[in-house]
Amino acid sequence: PALGLVHRSDKDTSGLLVVAKKPEAKAHLSLQFFNKTTKREYRALVWGIVKEDEGRIEGNIGRDPRDRMQMTVFPEGDQGKTAVTHYSVLERLGYVTLVKCRLETGRTHQIRVHMAYIGHPLLGDTLYNKTPGTFPRQALHSASLSFVHPITGEPLNFHAPLPEDMQNLLT
Repeated sequence: PALGLVHRSDKDTSGLLVVAKKPEAKAHLSLQFFNKTTKREYRALVWGIVKEDEGRIEGNIGRDPRDRMQMTVFPEGDQGKTAVTHYSVLERLGYVTLVKCRLETGRTHQIRVHMAYIGHPLLGDTLYNKTPGTFPRQALHSASLSFVHPITGEPLNFHAPLPEDMQNLLT
């Protein structure tokens, strides 16, 4: 279809989406995502105490050959597609850490796969977290999104506060 969703978030990820109302706008916005000129930030609650205050996770992501439903990191870079996630710790809370993640690339399940890869899977993520939790979805929220208006060229910045379920988890 000529209009509609410009980019997707994983099922059960809360927060911001971009929907185009006109075909020209969708084409222009899609190009911004393709060219990686958009800025996207997420909030995630991950298991464990993330020791570094910030970091960069780089590892190609592709379908797991053992389980086609999952994505996996190929550290050698011989398979999958380049993927880079930047993270910084916002708050350490006992056995969990609230992190801000900024995507340099946009691969399927990227934050979920990368955080699990470094030993800090998302709370409630039944696909990449082998530790059962009580949170009913992956604790991942699309918190801010920046791009250029497809018609006026004006820089646009959008922010979505943490949803009630994740807020309750923090308190």
